[in-house]
Amino acid sequence: MKICILAVLVFGVMILQAQPVKVIVDPSGKAGFKTIQEAVNGLPDSSKEDRIVFVKNGIYKEQVYIGKSHVVLQGESRDQTIITGSIADVIYGCEHPGDRNSAVVNLDGNDITITNITLKNTWGLDHGDSLTIQCPDRKTGLLKAIMLKKTAHQFVLRSFKSTRLKVIGCTILGWGNDAVSPWNSDSGMYYFKDCIMQGATDFYCPRGLAYAENCTFISLDPGTAAIWHDGHANKEMKSVWVNCSFTGEHPFKLGRYHHDAQFYLVNCSFDKNLADVAIYKAASASADIAWGARAYYYNCHREGGDYQWFKNNLGDAAGSPVPGMINASWTFGGKWNP
Repeated sequence: MKICILAVLVFGVMILQAQPVKVIVDPSGKAGFKTIQEAVNGLPDSSKEDRIVFVKNGIYKEQVYIGKSHVVLQGESRDQTIITGSIADVIYGCEHPGDRNSAVVNLDGNDITITNITLKNTWGLDHGDSLTIQCPDRKTGLLKAIMLKKTAHQFVLRSFKSTRLKVIGCTILGWGNDAVSPWNSDSGMYYFKDCIMQGATDFYCPRGLAYAENCTFISLDPGTAAIWHDGHANKEMKSVWVNCSFTGEHPFKLGRYHHDAQFYLVNCSFDKNLADVAIYKAASASADIAWGARAYYYNCHREGGDYQWFKNNLGDAAGSPVPGMINASWTFGGKWNP
């Protein structure tokens, strides 16, 4: 692996700066690697600096796993660099017992950036309303019938251990539940900017600390909630949306939670199909929710008229934050400023 050295003249003194390691993926085989996974596998296991995996335009039908830290997955162009699969979580689990990496892109490393790429899990698009499969029972080993709806769990992007994850300028398309699932509930910090995210129930469902700005959320499953949060590990954990827009099939609900959660929405817009239902506790929620419903809004509006439940109430939040305070650094409690 070669590291380029850049010579910079500063006040007459020559300073040598190490350039980031950069490898190129090209499906034609004209570059160093034909698949993304080969490129990731070829990186050294550890690094204190970011390594760039530059992915040239093309359709990559592969499941990607990044267990290494300081990796930048960068597409040549957002609409033409596509990583795609058709994966239902239950079917994957039947075929790969004990393997949780059923998403199109699976992460375990820290300090990962994904930018300028389209990620797609098309299982819900490719299948009808329901499908029955035979799956071995985990305890008995005997086959049992399982019926899957087309909106069954199908992950596009998922992590269990990652923190300081940045997703910038990406399109993340799912046709099922839990499409975007960064799930490090203890120490996860995630930053989304200028992204489009689509899916069915709870399709954006971070655990830990999450901040999204200038993002568009598209709900495909009428009558279900679009966003979800789990912040049970720490009372300060929160999920924040700033300058985001929400649209969906009529009538979609904004959000819900199964565990202690905290929602902040600032300068957000909702289309006319938003149902008149405040963010709510799911019927199957955990019994040990301690801190109650915490959903805070400022300057949010709905096409066709606002609902009372998203009136300005930032003053009710802990510390009574003002709108100008609500940014990424505030969200992450000063631990990280992406």
